[in-house]
Amino acid sequence: MKNPHYILFDTPERDQLYPFTHTRPVAACRVGLLTIREKWEKWLKVSPIGYFTMDYLQAKFPLIKAPQQAITILVNGHLLPSAALVKTIRALQPGQELYKNGRLLAKAVSGDDFFLPADQARIDFEEDIIRIDQPWHMAQYNDQALRDDFALLTKGRKSAAVAAGNTLLNPKQVFIEPGARVSCSILNAETGPIYIGKDAEVMEGCMIRGPFGMATGAVLKMGARVYGATSLGERCVVGGEVKNSVFFDHSNKAHNGYLGDAVIGEWCNLGAGTTCSNLKNNAREVKVWMEARNEAWAAGLKCGVLMGDYSRCGINTMFNTGTVIGVSCNVFGGDFPPKYLPSFTWGGQQHTGEKYRLTEALRDAGAWMQLKGRELTETDQQILTRVFHG
Repeated sequence: MKNPHYILFDTPERDQLYPFTHTRPVAACRVGLLTIREKWEKWLKVSPIGYFTMDYLQAKFPLIKAPQQAITILVNGHLLPSAALVKTIRALQPGQELYKNGRLLAKAVSGDDFFLPADQARIDFEEDIIRIDQPWHMAQYNDQALRDDFALLTKGRKSAAVAAGNTLLNPKQVFIEPGARVSCSILNAETGPIYIGKDAEVMEGCMIRGPFGMATGAVLKMGARVYGATSLGERCVVGGEVKNSVFFDHSNKAHNGYLGDAVIGEWCNLGAGTTCSNLKNNAREVKVWMEARNEAWAAGLKCGVLMGDYSRCGINTMFNTGTVIGVSCNVFGGDFPPKYLPSFTWGGQQHTGEKYRLTEALRDAGAWMQLKGRELTETDQQILTRVFHG
């Protein structure tokens, strides 16, 4: 098919990815070095790809309609691309739908009627796929996603030079973008690739084991100890000990404390000494509260904190295994918070129903954004207001 138009669509299962999909489509979530949308753009060599998502998110994450006469291919936003999947989706003809185990992966349509039923035989995809269906999947699949993204971003390119005074193990799997700074640190890529983004900084004394990636402008503080598979989004600041965790853009864990098997949204801040449990003392399966289902689901043997956008916690906060923090929470106090804190929680010690007032929450979110030279837009405020009112 010649020059099809692509759109990434949300499914009703998007609510299983709360708190992260309260404030973004599924395809705007980060797994590995890139968001799901960025992966598809690079695999398909098409940019930008639009979103088909909830009405209240559509202004910030726009639906880009196809040019006249073009065929649109709708791709499930939960999917991570692979060579086999991309090849199959590119070959779809108008009226065809692609399925795996009874679930829609992609469909090709003529015109603007995305819900037009298939008028040709459905195609079953036989290869393996990776779907992001629960929030802990972003950490669980981060290892493979980092390796795939590293290969995609570095193919045919040469790394910038690494400054003298650093120790590199398996240097062929270390890639430094222009403008990045790495000082007196150990980068061990024997366990997986290491990617240091443009204008990122690794301060003195850091120890990194791959797979690991940090995006543009991210910072690792002095003496940080980072195990794979860990991803830092744009302009994140991270210190202390971190293992197998994903940070979305602009979030901070700048001081000592442990974070493992965790997912941290945008504009979050973890106070000094914050520590998160990722393994139960009895080594049994971790249960995570699913907001949209009003019940706990099994998340495997390891799962740390899952923190929504704009949330913060005070110094020395202790998070139990599999704790879920909603959007725009201000968590503080001297005891373990409950394992589930709804969006806009204030305090959070054995939750009493106290809520962050919307006016103050918007004010404080804007103040945090200003620290990194950004502004809380009217569209951001509208999204947060919608989440506040449910």
